[in-house]
Amino acid sequence: MSSINTKINRIASFFGVTAIILGAFGAHALKEKLSIEQLATFETGVKYQMYHALFLLFLGLQITFNEKYKKIIFYSISFGVLFFSGSIYLLATGELLGLELKFLGPITPIGGLFLIVGWSYYFLNFIKKKN
Repeated sequence: MSSINTKINRIASFFGVTAIILGAFGAHALKEKLSIEQLATFETGVKYQMYHALFLLFLGLQITFNEKYKKIIFYSISFGVLFFSGSIYLLATGELLGLELKFLGPITPIGGLFLIVGWSYYFLNFIKKKN
């Protein structure tokens, strides 16, 4: 397995396990402490993290992908998860933590943009192969 595939699979596994831990934490420990809206927001972060953990796992198993695109996809998705889900977790729990974190609001769409870039390069890999 190539170095990039190993790195992708490690991060995919990390994102997967932390999504499960955070999902369980949200469902049990935060259920009584957050509002319904805050809990739904937190769960959105967990869902997107898990979706992209699975996406990275799938990417790490691809052997015919353009290596340059694979690296771009990996870094885009990784930063996307950190910015998108990470900011959502903090925004949803900021009040509980006693912290004013509204300044993180613009980080969420930046994370979303990274996710879009990653998926776009995934798509481009197939367009280039066809030609």
